[in-house]
Amino acid sequence: MQLLDGKKTAEDIKGEIAAEVQKIKDNGGKVPHLAAVIVGNDGASLTYVGSKVKACERVGFESTLVKLPSTTTEIELLNKIKELNENDDIDGFIVQLPLPEQIDEQKVLMAVDPSKDVDGFHPENFGKMALDMSTFIPATPFGILELLERYGVETKGKHTVVIGRSHIVGRPMSILMGRKGFPGNSTVTLTHSYTKNIEEITIQADIIITALGVPNYLKADMVKDGVVVIDVGITRVPDDSNAKGYVITGDVDFENVSKKSSFITPVPGGVGPMTIAMLLKNTLLAREMRIARKN
Repeated sequence: MQLLDGKKTAEDIKGEIAAEVQKIKDNGGKVPHLAAVIVGNDGASLTYVGSKVKACERVGFESTLVKLPSTTTEIELLNKIKELNENDDIDGFIVQLPLPEQIDEQKVLMAVDPSKDVDGFHPENFGKMALDMSTFIPATPFGILELLERYGVETKGKHTVVIGRSHIVGRPMSILMGRKGFPGNSTVTLTHSYTKNIEEITIQADIIITALGVPNYLKADMVKDGVVVIDVGITRVPDDSNAKGYVITGDVDFENVSKKSSFITPVPGGVGPMTIAMLLKNTLLAREMRIARKN
């Protein structure tokens, strides 16, 4: 069994991006600028956005954090997005989810300029991804692809089972793993909450990517020997023995499934750190694409 170490790989990627940024500075160019918008005071969202700001500092990006109160109206948020769309100094930005109930999430995602949509959630970018055109790949799926590539995990001709069909992870992964190229060229089965006898499907899988959000859902008797397991699930499970009062748990019964795996991601330290690294990579790409359009 080999760990797919997302923490180390993410640091390697940040180092590579930092070197690129230094070259831009040395040539007198403008460094990439990433902005993040957060509405309200959700603890997990604030922590996540804070990590993105720190990551920007680590690689030499400029960053802007726009904090709006939970009482922000939909119109106010859309106006702020319009400002960011029109701000030529900003290469890319994200709107942190979830949003307060008075705001239509779909309207907000549609309002983001696709050329600045470094989250890769806009339908234009999703459509380009589905057609295998150059575009922003959503950061978490992008990170999974990068892990598979850097660790040399064979995907061609393999049976990939994706558990979960969210537009953030499950659906894009089902498309990306079936595309031509590497990683890709696998036969994909997309499963979800209405899939019957799911264990009969997972036991056949060469690669399992699970983004269900159910702690320890995937058990050892659901997988075959030599399986590759990518655990995207992150759930806070109450634990009085822990100083924080909780532990972070993935979708996979790691202790037992890892004994049958050829490769497996830990939680934490697997896919999570890769998401932020690939958001930075998308921002660098956004800057390059903007320069190409101007020229």
